[in-house]
Amino acid sequence: MILRFLTLPVRYAFARLKKRIGKLDTVKVEPLYAFGNQEKMFFKARVVESYRQSKPSARKTYLQNILAALRRYAGSSVPGARVEVTYAQVKKKLKSDEEGIIDGDFELPNLPPEQNDHIYFRLVPEEGVRPEREQVKIKVSRFDTQHPRGVISDIDDTILISHATRTGKKFWLSVSKNAYTRRPFPGVSRFYEALSEKGKHPVFYVSSSDWNLYDMIRDFLNYRKIPLGPVLLKDLHVDLRNIWKSGGGSHQHKLEKIEMLLDLYPGMKFILIGDSGQHDPELYAEIMSSHPARVIAVYIREIKTISDQRRKLLQARINDPGAPDVIFVETTEQAMEHARKHKLID
Repeated sequence: MILRFLTLPVRYAFARLKKRIGKLDTVKVEPLYAFGNQEKMFFKARVVESYRQSKPSARKTYLQNILAALRRYAGSSVPGARVEVTYAQVKKKLKSDEEGIIDGDFELPNLPPEQNDHIYFRLVPEEGVRPEREQVKIKVSRFDTQHPRGVISDIDDTILISHATRTGKKFWLSVSKNAYTRRPFPGVSRFYEALSEKGKHPVFYVSSSDWNLYDMIRDFLNYRKIPLGPVLLKDLHVDLRNIWKSGGGSHQHKLEKIEMLLDLYPGMKFILIGDSGQHDPELYAEIMSSHPARVIAVYIREIKTISDQRRKLLQARINDPGAPDVIFVETTEQAMEHARKHKLID
């Protein structure tokens, strides 16, 4: 991650030069997310030079996985590319930033939910840009502002075994494994399927991993049959304290994204799921304090022992006698047992 940051000026200048002299390889748009309510929809995508990423497989060797990881992080973003975004017959033209990112929203009052609700991305033809495909699309996840329930979950060491508190081990897992060989915590698929009632309620994944890992996370969720939902990852921040490892540094962006979800769905109450390895307990306590009655339950996977002092500080931070307890569990089954007892799952 730090290498990607340090080389950003060079990669940006090189990409602009290749675009100007017409030496840019084929370019593609990678949709990242599209979700909203009946009145507003948010989207994000990135423009990158096309690269062949091998399909994950349980038979891949360490070397093959390392090469795939190198391709993932070495892929060149395309700044200044013009993209036409179409949703519900409304068009917007955007230009990608220095990291190839485009994002925005559509204001669409009282648009009823539809089964086949998609957003379309098209690279605008220009000299030096050769689209890999004429158009790409992604399904839009939309829920009513008054939908009763949703789930917000962390990823690393919450559903995906990552050893985030052990930098060397986490790095080795990230580069030597793929979406099919990374391991989930036992029972996660059943628990999330029960909480979402097989897709009836949305699941939002909010993580401090960076967008280069998006395809791995998406394939992992698919392969492990964990309910899909919008994945909100961390943008590149120009702050060395925040970027020295993916998944580390400041978690302010997680707070901002959860606040956005709370604003987007004002009638929705949330189940929050995280782990004790970093700042999830404090982050969720802050949410519970600033948004009383919006949190149904909080489950924290205790991968790092929580001291009595930290527990007392958490409860003091919540400062709401009506708030639910923060439930610390060592296994998914313990969380399911609590959820059954409180009628959150059948």
